[in-house]
Amino acid sequence: MNLEAGRHESRVLGSWIAGREGAAERIGVAALGENSSSSLTMGELTNLLGAAHRSSSGSAVTAETGMRVSAAYGCMSLIAGAIATLPLGIFERKGNDRDSADHEYWWMLNELASDGWTSAAAWEAIILSKLSHGDGFGEWIRPSFYSNRVIGWKPLPRHTVSPFKDGDVVRYRISPGDRPAYVLDRADIIHLPSLGFDGLTSPSPLTYAALEAIGTALAAQEYTGRFLAGGGNFDYALRTASKLDKPQLEQLKASLIARAQNGGRGPLILSGGLEPAQLSVNSKDAEILATRLFTVEEICRIFGVPPTMVGHGGAVSNWGTGVAQQGMGFVRYTLQRHLTPIQQELNSKLWPVRQRFFVEYVTAALERGDLKARYDAYRTALGRAGEMPFMDTDEVRRLENMPPNAKLKMNGGKSAEQPDPAPGEQQDAS
Repeated sequence: MNLEAGRHESRVLGSWIAGREGAAERIGVAALGENSSSSLTMGELTNLLGAAHRSSSGSAVTAETGMRVSAAYGCMSLIAGAIATLPLGIFERKGNDRDSADHEYWWMLNELASDGWTSAAAWEAIILSKLSHGDGFGEWIRPSFYSNRVIGWKPLPRHTVSPFKDGDVVRYRISPGDRPAYVLDRADIIHLPSLGFDGLTSPSPLTYAALEAIGTALAAQEYTGRFLAGGGNFDYALRTASKLDKPQLEQLKASLIARAQNGGRGPLILSGGLEPAQLSVNSKDAEILATRLFTVEEICRIFGVPPTMVGHGGAVSNWGTGVAQQGMGFVRYTLQRHLTPIQQELNSKLWPVRQRFFVEYVTAALERGDLKARYDAYRTALGRAGEMPFMDTDEVRRLENMPPNAKLKMNGGKSAEQPDPAPGEQQDAS
């Protein structure tokens, strides 16, 4: 590092520390709620307290009730689970090149976030909060207030975090409930917003975009539950070729009343040539079934998840042919809109002074094709198909989670099964 670069870094670091010291002076006031700029709007207070939004169907929709709809739960668990299990690599810039870095932050980002939180569980919690509430929050754990080094992190429940403006600076009031509230600077918070972010918070996808779809799905589930609780009987008709007299009608009426009082159970006594004719599905039941299918597609559209990936559709189309294409499309069009903001948030918070290191998700495992397609690609990369090689054997083995081949190293890196070029080919190459 030259002298001028060192001076510039010292000025930046000094400014950063001074800002944190200024924040420390304001923490006591803001934590007590005496800062007028920290007051919440009614909408923010409603979201913070988890108050229900009423859909046109009459069902109350919250982040919690929304997860009771299987399609919403399937979409959120698929996205959160996929991101939580993706490896997060740390790389080092070397001019225009890059190389994998052996950095201490790798462990907390990929294995153990903090005491009581594995990295997978922490990522799943913060992504789930983003998908259900609109914002996902986490707190960086530092060895001291004045240190820019991070030793861990933990997710924060959405209802405990209240972003507010302190002049032109955004700060976050944390209200754990079991201990006094405190305020954190932006540098100490992981904030993952969603579509519609206004600089402080984002609307919940469940109670904003999916309000009617979730409400309709909840109402349909409730109707189906009542139908099954009533014995699961469809409407029926009674038919006869003869005309019933008054005693027969009275007997039929008594039998129907007794059956109704018994919750639709028990025998129906028929006379006078009456025969039951069960109706397949009445118009109301058919509409409910169609509505339940439609809400699945609506919810999947909001989360950007193909319906087949949450079990909606034919069994063959779910995980049969085209799985590799589904995986690549899922990463490209669904996950990437979440992965890129996460990478930018981490890079801006973990290395606030210099950009020597950076994090990036490794999505190769989800995007790789089937065995034959993958091996054909490796053959091309090794130059076996006549192209210029751009990978060696150990790099291929690393992608397949295999150790380096010691025999190849002893053989000068040349594979035993790769024959030496013919004399004519050597002359042409020269």
